[in-house]
Amino acid sequence: MRVLRDLFRDYRFALSFWVLCFLLIFASLSLFSPYDPTEWGAVPRDQKPSKAHPLGTDSNGQDIFWVATFAVRNSLIISVIAGTVSRVIAVLVGMVAGYRGGGTDRVLMFLSDSLLVIPLFLIIIMLAMLLRDKMNLVTLGLLLAFFGWPWDARVIRSLILSLREREFTQTAVLSGTGTLRLVLNEYMPYATPLVFSTLINNMSWAIGLEMTLAILGLVNVEIPTLGTMLYWAINYHAILLGRWPWVLTPIVLSILLFVALYWLSVSISEYLDPRTRIQRVGAQ
Repeated sequence: MRVLRDLFRDYRFALSFWVLCFLLIFASLSLFSPYDPTEWGAVPRDQKPSKAHPLGTDSNGQDIFWVATFAVRNSLIISVIAGTVSRVIAVLVGMVAGYRGGGTDRVLMFLSDSLLVIPLFLIIIMLAMLLRDKMNLVTLGLLLAFFGWPWDARVIRSLILSLREREFTQTAVLSGTGTLRLVLNEYMPYATPLVFSTLINNMSWAIGLEMTLAILGLVNVEIPTLGTMLYWAINYHAILLGRWPWVLTPIVLSILLFVALYWLSVSISEYLDPRTRIQRVGAQ
Protein backbone atom coordinates (compact mmCIF):
# COMPACT_ATOMS: atom_id res chain seq x y z
CA MET A 1 0.00 0.00 0.00
CA ARG A 2 2.86 2.40 0.75
CA VAL A 3 4.32 1.78 -2.70
CA LEU A 4 0.97 2.53 -4.33
CA ARG A 5 0.60 5.72 -2.31
CA ASP A 6 4.05 6.84 -3.44
CA LEU A 7 3.27 6.02 -7.07
CA PHE A 8 -0.08 7.81 -6.99
CA ARG A 9 1.70 11.02 -5.96
CA ASP A 10 2.92 11.15 -9.55
CA TYR A 11 0.03 12.50 -11.62
CA ARG A 12 1.26 10.57 -14.65
CA PHE A 13 0.95 7.24 -12.86
CA ALA A 14 -2.45 8.13 -11.39
CA LEU A 15 -3.87 9.28 -14.71
CA SER A 16 -2.43 6.36 -16.70
CA PHE A 17 -3.61 3.90 -14.05
CA TRP A 18 -7.21 5.07 -14.25
CA VAL A 19 -7.12 5.22 -18.06
CA LEU A 20 -5.87 1.62 -18.17
CA CYS A 21 -8.55 0.60 -15.67
CA PHE A 22 -11.16 2.18 -17.94
CA LEU A 23 -9.76 0.34 -20.97
CA LEU A 24 -9.67 -2.97 -19.08
CA ILE A 25 -13.27 -2.52 -17.95
CA PHE A 26 -14.21 -1.57 -21.49
CA ALA A 27 -12.47 -4.68 -22.82
CA SER A 28 -14.17 -6.87 -20.22
CA LEU A 29 -17.56 -5.80 -21.58
CA SER A 30 -16.81 -8.09 -24.51
CA LEU A 31 -17.79 -10.96 -22.22
CA PHE A 32 -21.35 -9.64 -22.24
CA SER A 33 -21.60 -8.81 -25.94
CA PRO A 34 -24.95 -9.81 -27.48
CA TYR A 35 -23.24 -10.21 -30.87
CA ASP A 36 -20.63 -12.56 -32.28
CA PRO A 37 -17.65 -10.33 -33.25
CA THR A 38 -16.92 -12.45 -36.33
CA GLU A 39 -20.51 -12.45 -37.63
CA TRP A 40 -21.43 -9.95 -40.32
CA GLY A 41 -24.93 -8.66 -40.87
CA ALA A 42 -25.93 -9.09 -37.22
CA VAL A 43 -27.35 -5.55 -37.17
CA PRO A 44 -28.54 -3.09 -39.86
CA ARG A 45 -25.63 -1.59 -41.77
CA ASP A 46 -24.37 2.01 -41.57
CA GLN A 47 -26.68 3.16 -38.79
CA LYS A 48 -26.02 6.39 -36.94
CA PRO A 49 -25.46 6.37 -33.14
CA SER A 50 -28.65 5.62 -31.21
CA LYS A 51 -29.80 4.08 -27.94
CA ALA A 52 -29.69 0.62 -29.46
CA HIS A 53 -26.25 1.23 -31.01
CA PRO A 54 -24.32 3.90 -29.02
CA LEU A 55 -21.61 4.30 -31.66
CA GLY A 56 -23.69 3.26 -34.63
CA THR A 57 -23.01 0.33 -36.93
CA ASP A 58 -20.48 -0.26 -39.69
CA SER A 59 -20.75 -1.42 -43.29
CA ASN A 60 -20.16 -5.02 -42.22
CA GLY A 61 -23.37 -4.99 -40.21
CA GLN A 62 -21.62 -4.96 -36.82
CA ASP A 63 -22.21 -2.81 -33.77
CA ILE A 64 -19.18 -0.52 -33.48
CA PHE A 65 -19.34 -0.30 -29.67
CA TRP A 66 -19.28 -4.05 -29.11
CA VAL A 67 -16.67 -4.66 -31.82
CA ALA A 68 -14.48 -2.05 -30.08
CA THR A 69 -14.66 -3.97 -26.80
CA PHE A 70 -13.31 -7.06 -28.55
CA ALA A 71 -10.73 -4.96 -30.40
CA VAL A 72 -9.24 -3.51 -27.20
CA ARG A 73 -9.24 -6.93 -25.53
CA ASN A 74 -7.52 -8.65 -28.45
CA SER A 75 -4.94 -5.90 -28.93
CA LEU A 76 -4.06 -6.12 -25.23
CA ILE A 77 -3.76 -9.90 -25.46
CA ILE A 78 -1.33 -9.59 -28.39
CA SER A 79 0.73 -6.97 -26.57
CA VAL A 80 0.89 -8.98 -23.33
CA ILE A 81 2.03 -12.12 -25.17
CA ALA A 82 4.64 -10.20 -27.17
CA GLY A 83 5.87 -8.21 -24.17
CA THR A 84 6.04 -11.09 -21.69
CA VAL A 85 7.74 -13.62 -23.98
CA SER A 86 10.24 -11.08 -25.30
CA ARG A 87 11.07 -9.94 -21.72
CA VAL A 88 11.84 -13.52 -20.71
CA ILE A 89 14.18 -13.88 -23.68
CA ALA A 90 15.78 -10.46 -23.15
CA VAL A 91 16.42 -11.04 -19.43
CA LEU A 92 17.88 -14.51 -19.95
CA VAL A 93 20.10 -13.48 -22.85
CA GLY A 94 21.19 -10.19 -21.28
CA MET A 95 22.03 -11.63 -17.87
CA VAL A 96 23.76 -14.77 -19.15
CA ALA A 97 25.80 -12.79 -21.68
CA GLY A 98 26.73 -10.09 -19.18
CA TYR A 99 27.62 -12.40 -16.31
CA ARG A 100 29.33 -15.26 -18.15
CA GLY A 101 31.17 -13.16 -20.74
CA GLY A 102 33.71 -14.76 -23.05
CA GLY A 103 32.48 -17.03 -25.83
CA THR A 104 28.94 -17.17 -24.42
CA ASP A 105 28.72 -13.38 -24.56
CA ARG A 106 30.04 -13.25 -28.12
CA VAL A 107 27.61 -15.89 -29.41
CA LEU A 108 24.54 -14.36 -27.74
CA MET A 109 25.44 -10.84 -28.84
CA PHE A 110 26.06 -12.08 -32.38
CA LEU A 111 22.48 -13.41 -32.44
CA SER A 112 21.18 -10.16 -30.96
CA ASP A 113 23.12 -7.98 -33.40
CA SER A 114 21.98 -10.13 -36.32
CA LEU A 115 18.36 -9.33 -35.51
CA LEU A 116 19.14 -5.66 -34.97
CA VAL A 117 20.81 -5.04 -38.32
CA ILE A 118 18.24 -6.75 -40.53
CA PRO A 119 15.36 -4.66 -41.95
CA LEU A 120 12.99 -5.71 -39.19
CA PHE A 121 9.77 -4.30 -40.61
CA LEU A 122 10.27 -5.95 -44.00
CA ILE A 123 11.08 -9.31 -42.40
CA ILE A 124 7.96 -9.15 -40.24
CA ILE A 125 5.86 -8.30 -43.30
CA MET A 126 7.29 -11.25 -45.21
CA LEU A 127 6.65 -13.65 -42.34
CA ALA A 128 3.16 -12.24 -41.82
CA MET A 129 2.40 -12.88 -45.50
CA LEU A 130 3.61 -16.49 -45.19
CA LEU A 131 1.68 -17.10 -41.95
CA ARG A 132 -1.39 -15.08 -42.88
CA ASP A 133 -3.76 -18.06 -42.92
CA LYS A 134 -2.54 -19.14 -39.47
CA MET A 135 -2.26 -15.64 -38.01
CA ASN A 136 -4.28 -15.66 -34.80
CA LEU A 137 -3.71 -13.70 -31.59
CA VAL A 138 -1.13 -16.13 -30.17
CA THR A 139 0.77 -16.52 -33.44
CA LEU A 140 1.01 -12.79 -33.97
CA GLY A 141 2.05 -12.21 -30.36
CA LEU A 142 4.82 -14.82 -30.61
CA LEU A 143 5.98 -13.45 -33.97
CA LEU A 144 6.36 -9.97 -32.50
CA ALA A 145 8.00 -11.38 -29.36
CA PHE A 146 10.69 -13.10 -31.45
CA PHE A 147 11.80 -9.74 -32.86
CA GLY A 148 11.16 -7.63 -29.75
CA TRP A 149 14.01 -8.69 -27.44
CA PRO A 150 17.46 -7.94 -29.03
CA TRP A 151 17.89 -4.27 -28.15
CA ASP A 152 16.58 -4.71 -24.61
CA ALA A 153 18.88 -7.71 -24.12
CA ARG A 154 21.85 -5.49 -24.93
CA VAL A 155 20.67 -2.87 -22.44
CA ILE A 156 20.31 -5.49 -19.69
CA ARG A 157 23.71 -6.95 -20.61
CA SER A 158 25.32 -3.52 -20.21
CA LEU A 159 23.83 -3.22 -16.74
CA ILE A 160 25.03 -6.70 -15.72
CA LEU A 161 28.54 -5.95 -17.03
CA SER A 162 28.63 -2.93 -14.73
CA LEU A 163 27.27 -4.84 -11.73
CA ARG A 164 29.72 -7.71 -12.27
CA GLU A 165 32.67 -5.39 -11.59
CA ARG A 166 31.32 -4.05 -8.31
CA GLU A 167 32.63 -5.13 -4.94
CA PHE A 168 29.43 -6.81 -3.77
CA THR A 169 29.66 -9.26 -6.68
CA GLN A 170 33.21 -10.27 -5.74
CA THR A 171 32.19 -10.59 -2.09
CA ALA A 172 29.21 -12.78 -3.01
CA VAL A 173 31.31 -15.03 -5.24
CA LEU A 174 34.04 -15.43 -2.61
CA SER A 175 31.42 -16.27 0.01
CA GLY A 176 30.17 -19.14 -2.13
CA THR A 177 26.93 -17.58 -3.42
CA GLY A 178 25.56 -19.51 -6.39
CA THR A 179 25.01 -17.88 -9.76
CA LEU A 180 21.22 -18.15 -9.65
CA ARG A 181 21.01 -16.72 -6.14
CA LEU A 182 23.42 -13.92 -7.03
CA VAL A 183 21.39 -12.95 -10.07
CA LEU A 184 18.02 -13.08 -8.31
CA ASN A 185 19.04 -11.44 -5.02
CA GLU A 186 21.67 -8.95 -6.13
CA TYR A 187 21.15 -8.16 -9.79
CA MET A 188 17.37 -8.31 -10.24
CA PRO A 189 16.65 -5.27 -8.00
CA TYR A 190 18.86 -3.21 -10.32
CA ALA A 191 17.40 -4.76 -13.47
CA THR A 192 13.75 -4.47 -12.40
CA PRO A 193 13.29 -0.85 -13.59
CA LEU A 194 14.65 -1.79 -17.01
CA VAL A 195 12.47 -4.90 -17.22
CA PHE A 196 9.31 -2.97 -16.31
CA SER A 197 9.97 -0.03 -18.59
CA THR A 198 10.96 -2.21 -21.55
CA LEU A 199 7.95 -4.47 -20.97
CA ILE A 200 5.49 -1.60 -21.21
CA ASN A 201 7.37 -0.02 -24.11
CA ASN A 202 7.39 -3.35 -25.94
CA MET A 203 3.65 -3.68 -25.41
CA SER A 204 3.17 -0.28 -27.07
CA TRP A 205 5.47 -1.32 -29.92
CA ALA A 206 3.52 -4.55 -30.41
CA ILE A 207 0.17 -2.74 -30.54
CA GLY A 208 1.51 -0.23 -33.05
CA LEU A 209 3.02 -2.92 -35.26
CA GLU A 210 -0.16 -5.00 -35.10
CA MET A 211 -2.14 -1.98 -36.26
CA THR A 212 0.30 -1.42 -39.11
CA LEU A 213 0.13 -5.04 -40.26
CA ALA A 214 -3.67 -5.03 -39.98
CA ILE A 215 -4.04 -1.85 -42.05
CA LEU A 216 -1.89 -3.53 -44.71
CA GLY A 217 -4.18 -6.57 -44.56
CA LEU A 218 -1.43 -8.95 -43.43
CA VAL A 219 -3.31 -10.42 -40.46
CA ASN A 220 -6.61 -12.21 -40.08
CA VAL A 221 -8.90 -9.21 -40.56
CA GLU A 222 -11.91 -11.18 -39.30
CA ILE A 223 -10.48 -11.05 -35.76
CA PRO A 224 -11.42 -7.68 -34.25
CA THR A 225 -8.44 -5.61 -33.11
CA LEU A 226 -7.77 -1.89 -33.14
CA GLY A 227 -5.87 -2.42 -36.38
CA THR A 228 -8.56 -4.43 -38.14
CA MET A 229 -11.19 -1.86 -37.16
CA LEU A 230 -9.14 0.76 -38.99
CA TYR A 231 -8.62 -1.65 -41.89
CA TRP A 232 -12.36 -2.03 -42.48
CA ALA A 233 -13.01 1.68 -41.95
CA ILE A 234 -10.39 2.55 -44.58
CA ASN A 235 -11.55 -0.22 -46.90
CA TYR A 236 -15.11 1.14 -46.89
CA HIS A 237 -13.98 4.80 -47.24
CA ALA A 238 -15.49 5.75 -43.89
CA ILE A 239 -13.64 9.09 -43.84
CA LEU A 240 -14.92 10.17 -47.25
CA LEU A 241 -18.46 9.11 -46.30
CA GLY A 242 -18.30 10.97 -42.99
CA ARG A 243 -18.80 7.90 -40.76
CA TRP A 244 -16.71 9.41 -38.01
CA PRO A 245 -17.68 7.10 -35.11
CA TRP A 246 -16.34 4.16 -37.10
CA VAL A 247 -13.01 5.90 -37.75
CA LEU A 248 -12.52 7.78 -34.49
CA THR A 249 -13.36 4.92 -32.13
CA PRO A 250 -10.19 2.85 -32.78
CA ILE A 251 -8.07 6.00 -33.11
CA VAL A 252 -9.17 7.46 -29.76
CA LEU A 253 -8.84 4.11 -28.00
CA SER A 254 -5.35 3.64 -29.48
CA ILE A 255 -4.22 7.10 -28.36
CA LEU A 256 -5.52 6.48 -24.84
CA LEU A 257 -3.71 3.15 -24.74
CA PHE A 258 -0.40 4.50 -26.06
CA VAL A 259 -0.34 7.53 -23.75
CA ALA A 260 -1.36 5.48 -20.69
CA LEU A 261 1.32 2.85 -21.32
CA TYR A 262 3.99 5.49 -21.91
CA TRP A 263 3.22 7.44 -18.74
CA LEU A 264 2.98 4.23 -16.75
CA SER A 265 6.39 3.16 -18.01
CA VAL A 266 8.02 6.51 -17.20
CA SER A 267 6.50 6.83 -13.72
CA ILE A 268 7.31 3.25 -12.65
CA SER A 269 10.86 3.51 -14.01
CA GLU A 270 11.48 6.73 -12.12
CA TYR A 271 10.07 5.27 -8.91
CA LEU A 272 12.12 2.07 -9.11
CA ASP A 273 15.32 3.85 -10.07
CA PRO A 274 17.28 4.43 -6.82
CA ARG A 275 18.98 7.56 -8.22
CA THR A 276 15.67 9.19 -9.11
CA ARG A 277 14.20 8.34 -5.71
CA ILE A 278 17.18 9.90 -3.94
CA GLN A 279 16.82 13.06 -6.02
CA ARG A 280 13.10 13.18 -5.25
CA VAL A 281 13.71 12.81 -1.50
CA GLY A 282 16.40 15.47 -1.66
CA ALA A 283 14.04 17.86 -3.43
CA GLN A 284 11.47 17.39 -0.68
